[in-house]
Parts: sequence; C-alpha cells; structure tokens
Amino acid sequence: MRYRSAAVALAVGACALSGCVAAVVPVAAAGVIGKNKLDARQQRQDRNNAPAASTSTQAMIVPADAAQRAAFEAGPAMQSVPGQAAVPPAMQFLYGSGEAAALSVQAYYQMANFVVAKASDRAVGHPVSSVVLAPGATLADPKFESCGDKPLAIVLDIDETTLLNLGFEGDQASRGGAYDAQRWNDWERTGAAAVSPVPGVADALQAARISHVTVIFNSNRLAANADATAAAIDGAGLGPAVHGDTLWLKGDAGNNSSAKDARRWAISAKYCVIAMAGDQLGDFTDLFDDKSQAFAARRASVSSPHVAVLWGQGWFMLPNPVYGTALNGVFDEVFPLDKRWSDPADAQTPAATGSSN
Repeated sequence: MRYRSAAVALAVGACALSGCVAAVVPVAAAGVIGKNKLDARQQRQDRNNAPAASTSTQAMIVPADAAQRAAFEAGPAMQSVPGQAAVPPAMQFLYGSGEAAALSVQAYYQMANFVVAKASDRAVGHPVSSVVLAPGATLADPKFESCGDKPLAIVLDIDETTLLNLGFEGDQASRGGAYDAQRWNDWERTGAAAVSPVPGVADALQAARISHVTVIFNSNRLAANADATAAAIDGAGLGPAVHGDTLWLKGDAGNNSSAKDARRWAISAKYCVIAMAGDQLGDFTDLFDDKSQAFAARRASVSSPHVAVLWGQGWFMLPNPVYGTALNGVFDEVFPLDKRWSDPADAQTPAATGSSN
C-alpha cells in the first residue's frame, strides 16, 4: 500500500460499544480519513449537459425536488450527448455521483473508527469478538467464531466494495445487452488498469494496517485469475493481496459456489475477524441468501434484533444499485398492496369536475 509520508497523529474519543477502551482515529497530516480525495472520475460532472433554464413563470415555480424527480423519471436520454452512450441511472449514481461517494466515505470512516478502537482494546488486554457467524448459527440465534489470541483482521469484498470496475461497467453501458460471464472473465484477467478504489477505502485500510490489523479480501472472482486480481488491488494502492492468505476467491476452501461462508471460516481459523465490508448481504453471511426465505422476510431480517446491532458495529455496507442480490422483487413485493396510493384527482367523475358530455 502506498502510505502517506505525513506523520500520523492519534485522536482519542469515547467509544459507544460496551467494554471499549477508546475510539482511536488515525489522522494523516495531509487530511483525516473523512477528507480523502474522491476519485477524479467521480468528481468530474458534465455541467454542459444540464438542460437550459426556462424563463417561463411556470417553470420557475416548480419545486426543486419535483424538478429533480421529473428529470430522473425521464431517464438517462435527457443527459445523452450525440455520439455517446446514455448512462443507466444506477451507474450514474454509483460511479458518478457525489452522493454515492459520500455514502462510501461514511461507511469506511465509521469502519476505521471501529477497527482502531477494537485494536486498542486488544492492545490493553481487553477481549475482542469475531463478527463471523459460526457453523450452525442462524440469524435468529447467532453464534460467532472464537477469537482467543488470534491476530486481528478485517475482511472485505472486492467488486464495488474495494474496487470500482469502471472499465467493465463503461463497456457494459456502451454495449448494452445482458451480462456476459465470459466477458467478465476476460475483464478479471485484463482489466487491472481500469479500476479505481472505492472512495474512503484507502484511508480505512491504512488505519487498519497501522493498528496491526491484517486486511483480507474475500471475493467471488475466480481463483484461476488470482494473479490478475492481486495486480488490480495492488495497482489501486490497496494491497498487498496474497492468494491463500490475504486474498480468497471462488474455488478456494474447497468451494466452487458463490457462497462465502466456507472461505470466512477458513480465514477465521487463523484470524480474529473484527469487521467485514461488502455491497451484498452475502458478504456477511450466506444465511441471507437462503432461497427458501420469502422476499419480505429477507428485507426484515436485516432489522431483526440480533442482526441490526451489527450494522456499523462490525458489519459495514456499501452502496451498489448496479447489480447483485439487492436487485430483486416483482411489483407486488416491492410495493405492498396496503401501501398503494393514487391521486384522488384520478377518481373524480365528470360531474365532480363540472364537465358534461
């Protein structure tokens, strides 16, 4: 990892967790974690594409939020440029917006605080706990891997959690069509130079490593492409990533499926995992992806008493509206019948409006 040359100061504050000694936040002289530079591609906004302001009285009195919603619902064609592909709204948000960058920085700033506080606890002899669910655990009755005196570690997903796949998604936006698994495989092998670190992640990983916490990556990229994936991580300034130690991929731990628990348990055999970050629920436990679980129950499960306490306190979620397990649900599942609304004006009869046949 490319460390900043500036000296690191330590600011000590109270920690909200019981048994926590101190929340120690590493602060680089070049800027605190919350001030890390956003990727240049994400800062660049094409102001030339904004529609010209109308001079009509009617346009001037439209509330800003209504105008923004209308622009969004009109779709990306409003912002298209001749000769350029339109960008899907989900990609506009994740790869181009300050809002998505802020969410990522927020998650990683909080993660850094949490990790350094836990490392401080361990340093003065206080016990710390793993956040990896143990075999046999359930969401209703969670049990966690033991820690003992194992060295501390954090575990992160890679794609859209650690790295933004700008090259692949830009190609997808311009090409259109369905997801192509072979094209993704080609991207894993050859796309290392066309990624960027997720905003906030570099400083969070630096904070962990300064606190003697090992950084481990657990991804569903293919083990066959391990060298190329390690090169992408290292090239983005987030390494080192060593396959089989600090880099775990699909095909490792005797499991060729997309489930990650087997890899988490293999990591936990050597390390005490005190924090995890991901952009899909499966980055925390495979229990969320149980196919027998109803749509509404899956959403409700993240707010259940035993699970809710982990968000921001060991489990850290990153935004990803572009692909993944979050993009599911038919109309009646997403919009329940008891929460439907229609404009009362739509039900008015000709008599009620004063019109006649």
